[in-house]
Amino acid sequence: MPSLIDIRRRVRAVKSTQQITKAMKMVSSSKLRRAQERILKSRPYAQEMLRVFNNLATRTDHAAHPLLNDDPLAARTLLIVITADRGLCGSFNTNVAKAALQFTIDQPKAPDGRDVAMALVGRKARDFFQRRGFDVMYEEIGLFQNVKWSHAQAIAATAIKEFLGPDISSVYLVYNEFKSVISQRVVIEKLLPIPRLRAEDTNAGATAGKDSGVQGADYLFEPDPQQLLNTLLPLHVAVQVNRALLESSAAEHAARMQSMDSATRNAKEMVDRLTLYMNKVRQAAITREIIEVVSGAQAT
Repeated sequence: MPSLIDIRRRVRAVKSTQQITKAMKMVSSSKLRRAQERILKSRPYAQEMLRVFNNLATRTDHAAHPLLNDDPLAARTLLIVITADRGLCGSFNTNVAKAALQFTIDQPKAPDGRDVAMALVGRKARDFFQRRGFDVMYEEIGLFQNVKWSHAQAIAATAIKEFLGPDISSVYLVYNEFKSVISQRVVIEKLLPIPRLRAEDTNAGATAGKDSGVQGADYLFEPDPQQLLNTLLPLHVAVQVNRALLESSAAEHAARMQSMDSATRNAKEMVDRLTLYMNKVRQAAITREIIEVVSGAQAT
């Protein structure tokens, strides 16, 4: 049976941990509010831009711009994996890493045997995939302390550069999408080439266009289609990367807040159990001392 002093030390240690987890929960809650405001403001613009360019890719000749070309000679895929820089956020990082790993398994093999290259955003992604010997073309850590538009531009520029090169045929994003404070969803979405709409989506869009009096099948470019595509398509890629970064940032704070809240509750329950056990040990010690005193008195 442990001594009372050992139990008291353990109670103090658990209380100290409880204070830390409670403080981390409050910090994450504060950061979540700001991150949630940013993603809710940027999401409508990014989603509408994605819808427009999906329509554009469907209805425009893919020879009009290299970023629309979905039939390149290369067979390799560049996977942009977005995780957090720190842990203590439950299964946030693990879920993304597992989804990315499964993606690499499901991809068809390239002629040279190298199927997927990695662009890793976040320290956890870098540590996970570098240890496993993956081909890492790009890595970025420390940006989630303050996500900026320049970060998205740098990642998008790398993705476009690799896609236009001889080795990469497609670019995908994998990240945690912020759904609510208690819910995050791992998303794998195609970034390049600009995805085309499915046939049923195209038909539905055409029907909606007729109903609303808007003809969605025709695009008029002014002043010059090539100039517009050269400007807007890279911007579109950067906007989608920026949305993924903001989604991941908000989801990380939500996951950490929930994880720290659970840890704080668990610490409180442990303190209660240890305190009850400590009282039982102390009561047993007092009882034993009384018995010894009584026994000694009777012996004399």
